[in-house]
Amino acid sequence: MLFIGDDWAEDHHDVEVQDGMGRRLATARLPEGVEGIAKLHALIARHGGEEPEPGQVVVGIETDRGPWVQALIAAGYRVYAVNPKQAARFKERYGTSGAKSDKGDAHALADMVRIDRDQLRTIAGDSDQAQAVRVVARAHQTLIWERTRTFQRLRGTLREYFPGALAAYASLELTSTDAMELLIEAPTPEEAAKLTKSQITAVLARHRRRERDQKSAAIQASLREPRLGLPAPVTAAYGAPALAHARLLIALNEQIAVLEAEVSAHLLAHPDAEIYLSMPGIGEITGARVLAEFGDDPTRYTSGKARKNYAGTSPITRASGRTHAVQARYVRNNRLADALQRQAFCSLQRSPGARRYYDKQRARDLDYNPALRQLGNRLVGILHGCLKTRTLYDEATAWSHHATLPAAA
Repeated sequence: MLFIGDDWAEDHHDVEVQDGMGRRLATARLPEGVEGIAKLHALIARHGGEEPEPGQVVVGIETDRGPWVQALIAAGYRVYAVNPKQAARFKERYGTSGAKSDKGDAHALADMVRIDRDQLRTIAGDSDQAQAVRVVARAHQTLIWERTRTFQRLRGTLREYFPGALAAYASLELTSTDAMELLIEAPTPEEAAKLTKSQITAVLARHRRRERDQKSAAIQASLREPRLGLPAPVTAAYGAPALAHARLLIALNEQIAVLEAEVSAHLLAHPDAEIYLSMPGIGEITGARVLAEFGDDPTRYTSGKARKNYAGTSPITRASGRTHAVQARYVRNNRLADALQRQAFCSLQRSPGARRYYDKQRARDLDYNPALRQLGNRLVGILHGCLKTRTLYDEATAWSHHATLPAAA
């Protein structure tokens, strides 16, 4: 067998090839792209034969995506995506000086997959459809996070020179496009106070707001309330970044809507979509995020417990001497944890069984978040069973055990 450590950078890869005894057979710096992957195949053929059998070549690399990784998997190599934190801890056995080099990192990765590969996880063999869902779902969520960051910057600016806008447009949702259009039309308190009811109504009508007359009157009245102000030059200076942030939010809203349609289309094209959408509290966007992070490799999760551990919903035990504590997992996939938290919250209104289970957790004096996390953990187990048996969610089957337990349990 050959063991390869691949320390990747933007434009090159430092690799080291070892045999089963840990002897260094070769080192090389390979360019990114077709030329580099061809040289890597030639290097492997030189030391492992022209056609090494699948599984005889083991590769450790600190990423799980990209054309280079896909080429390694397509060649039949066993590829382990090593967490950078794990690799950093592994390298500490070589010394504590903190010295670092690309060749040294490649050597450590090769050692790691040779010695500790039983403790690592191979890259999941997700289908092309699942990978497509992951790409658009993550991009959609990233844009939403970027919109939140942009709005926080705008909110901080408005609080310093135009706090009345925050109160006036609160009924429209402060990240909405119509609120931003009104801010662009009148970016200073003096200009906003001159907005007429017909101008405000026209913006609301363009975005199909209901009860436009009442909302327009309330916004106009709020904008005309007397408030403390700043000198005119300072107010005008603040207006410039406020306009920039407002235009950026409008653009983000447009692109989020475009990507939302893409997320729905890719999810509905996946064969597991019907199972995911049958779960309580899951819509197309949440379902796409959950599927994207779990993947669809049927061999990845050997049990419901393994899926719960990956999801980060199951607790961890910390025991040392007389100390014994059960705690929540905080090192986890944050995208997946966010989607499962959202599903658990929404399921309270959709599933009587989920509501009963949540109420039992609260009866044990658990706070809101721990109780919701317990519910999410249970829902992950139900999802695993549905995917394993290829059946849709059934309320009676999912909660039959918990429905028969006494409340004290």
